[in-house]
Amino acid sequence: MVTGSNKGIGLAIVKSLCSKFDGDVYLTARDEARGHAAVDELKKSGLNPKFHQLDVDNVASIRTLRDHLKNTYGGLDVLVHNAGMAFSTKSTEPFGKQAELTIRTNFTGTQNLSHELFPILRRGARVVHVSSCEGHLTKIPSQELRDKFSNPDITESELESLIQDFVKHAKAGAHAEAGWPNSTYQVSKVGVSCLTRIQQRTIDAERGGEDIIVNSVHPGWVDTDMSGHSGPLTPEEGARSSVFAALIPPGATSPKGAYIWHDNQVVDWVKGPTPSAY
Repeated sequence: MVTGSNKGIGLAIVKSLCSKFDGDVYLTARDEARGHAAVDELKKSGLNPKFHQLDVDNVASIRTLRDHLKNTYGGLDVLVHNAGMAFSTKSTEPFGKQAELTIRTNFTGTQNLSHELFPILRRGARVVHVSSCEGHLTKIPSQELRDKFSNPDITESELESLIQDFVKHAKAGAHAEAGWPNSTYQVSKVGVSCLTRIQQRTIDAERGGEDIIVNSVHPGWVDTDMSGHSGPLTPEEGARSSVFAALIPPGATSPKGAYIWHDNQVVDWVKGPTPSAY
C-alpha cells in the first residue's frame, strides 16, 4: 500500500510495485476522483492496482483503510508512506502556521498512520517512510538538539516533545535562537527519519523474529509538483529507493532502521557524509 500515490513519486512507486510485487498493490489518495483517474491510467498500460481513499491527516480515514486491509487480507505486507507536503519558498503564510501544518501532515500523519497500521503488519513486512535529504540530522544547527535526536534510547514521546518544541518556538518567532533551522520541512523530515529508527528498535524488542523491517529513504530531487518541477530526477528515478526498501528479501539483516539515499546507499543519518547534496 502506497500513500499519496495518485501522482509524482508515489505514482511511480505504484507502477514499479505492480510489476515487481507478487500481490495486490493499493494506490491511495485523499481525493477519490483523482485516485480513480490515476488507477484508470495505469490500467491502460496493463497494470492492475487497486484504489482506496486515504487522508493521513484524518485518523478516521486511516482506520477505514486499516479495517479494509484487515478484513480483506488479514494484514499488510508492504507499507510505503509517501504522502507529505511542503510550503513554497514564496509562501506568505506566517512561519508558525507553516510549522504547525507541515508537522501535522509530515510527522504527526506518519505517527498516526503507523499507530493504526503497524498492528496489522504481517511477518516479513516491509515499511518505507519517504524522508528527504532535508531529513538528515545535520540539517539541525544545534549540537544540543542533534544529541537529543541521535540518542540511541530516545523514545517516541521524547521525539514528539522535541518536534512540538520546534512548533512552539516557531510560533513565537524564536526557533532560530533555540537552535532550529529556518525550514519547517527540514524539521518534519528529521522527525520522520528519527521515528524510523525508534520504530525499528521497538519492533525488534516487541516482535523480534518476525522479520519486520522499517527504513526511511531520500528519493532525490525529483521533477514533481512539490519541487516546482525543478528537480533533475524523473519520478521513476525517485521511486527507486522506495521500491528497493519495499522489496528487501526475507531474512535480510541490513538495511534495517536505516536512512537510504536515492541511489540505494545506506547513509549514516547522524554524521553523514551524504553521497551528494541532493
